[in-house]
Amino acid sequence: MKIALVQQSATHDREANVRRGLEAFEQAARAGARLVVFPELAFERFFPQRPGREQAAPHAETVPGPTTELFAAAARRLGVAAVLNLYERAGERLYDSSPVIDSDGSLLGVARMVHIMEGPCFHEKDFYHPGDRGAPVFSTSVGKLGVAICYDRHYPEYMRALALKGAEIVAIPQAGAVDEWPPGVFEAEVQTACFQNGYFAALANRVGEEECLTFAGESFVADPTGRVTARAPRASECILYAELDLGLLEGCPARRHFLRDRRPEAYPL
Repeated sequence: MKIALVQQSATHDREANVRRGLEAFEQAARAGARLVVFPELAFERFFPQRPGREQAAPHAETVPGPTTELFAAAARRLGVAAVLNLYERAGERLYDSSPVIDSDGSLLGVARMVHIMEGPCFHEKDFYHPGDRGAPVFSTSVGKLGVAICYDRHYPEYMRALALKGAEIVAIPQAGAVDEWPPGVFEAEVQTACFQNGYFAALANRVGEEECLTFAGESFVADPTGRVTARAPRASECILYAELDLGLLEGCPARRHFLRDRRPEAYPL
């Protein structure tokens, strides 16, 4: 099964960003992708680089809403599933959210980032409420699909929770900067999660130079043995394609051994 990760930058023109995202969705569908994953805040400049929710709050939208309606219509027409990421407004609360749209255009639900970062150029606590949807896994036309939004992937208990709910593929919308951590650490972390939990992971990262961050790109896909099977270039826009052999799931170490032999009663959290 072919999937696609859209590695793109965002300008100050939101409508143009959404239009480019839809064009990438179309291109991926023509190339045979059955699932398309977008980066964190794919259609906006990265708000949390500077404190000040007031400037960004008007950009928040409901789910369902204008963006999900556009992509749901495209998904229905193309027969391709999508994982988006946008700034969601739900009543008085604001979330970093990933709507999941199936290949028939149905909005299956929304994942909301649970863990909220605060650090230089990542003032996310000023913008997002902690997610209230747990670690969701959706039954889609491409299999059981989990979502770990950016910072959530650093938490092994979150990544394990996706496995315990049956995730076969985990989409990771990310906003990862150049030289944010030592080279290879983020990739190794996701490889380990795949190996320990028995699923594929598809990490889609932003690119582009913004106010105080330069986003790295280097989107990648890892399989249930922990092997990276596809990797996008650094700092350039592209659509990364990867073939997922779902037959690897049944025989991978986590599903044959690690999940079976767990003893959570011995180490309660």
